[in-house]
Amino acid sequence: MVIKNVNLETVCGITSTLPENEHMEVAFAGKSNVGKSSLINALMNRKSLARTSAQPGKTQTINFYNINGELYFVDLPGYGYARVSESEKQKWGKMIENYLHTSQKLRAVFLLIDIRHEPSANDRSMYEWILYQGYKPVIIATKSDKINRSQLQKHIKMLRTGLKVEKDTVVIPFSAQTKQGREEIYELLDSYLEEADAKENSAF
Repeated sequence: MVIKNVNLETVCGITSTLPENEHMEVAFAGKSNVGKSSLINALMNRKSLARTSAQPGKTQTINFYNINGELYFVDLPGYGYARVSESEKQKWGKMIENYLHTSQKLRAVFLLIDIRHEPSANDRSMYEWILYQGYKPVIIATKSDKINRSQLQKHIKMLRTGLKVEKDTVVIPFSAQTKQGREEIYELLDSYLEEADAKENSAF
């Protein structure tokens, strides 16, 4: 995949109506400090279109990025940030649930987990919740440059065990610094687009 054009097309707050997009959507979910904005920027080849912040919990909206006029990256609010009030967390949770439940164009959900640590209770809940909504998450193991390469497989196994993932679940180690994993994600996105094209053509 070569990303040429990127446009932040729609920003949805708690009271916003979700857009009815024509193109396929892939969503990105993860804990507030897991590096979600850094991943999205790395995929889009942009330094700061998705806002990164030293303050976790910055993404409080659902952001739709139009990619090449053929698909959308959907940046979901981060979860599990302690300084946000419980009522605020519940509102964000309802936003995410409403999106996962109602989107007609959502093809895949990428769930970001910090490769350095055991999955948290919030991570496990989000994984199970995405499964419940009918999607099999692709696990993006972020911050892979922070561990020794010799420890990589051990940490991937830790994530798989901690989340109790199904055997065929895809786990991709990713680093925003070295761009490790970016090509594998591009290949997945290309395969989704090819599937969508094939379905569209078979409909005629």
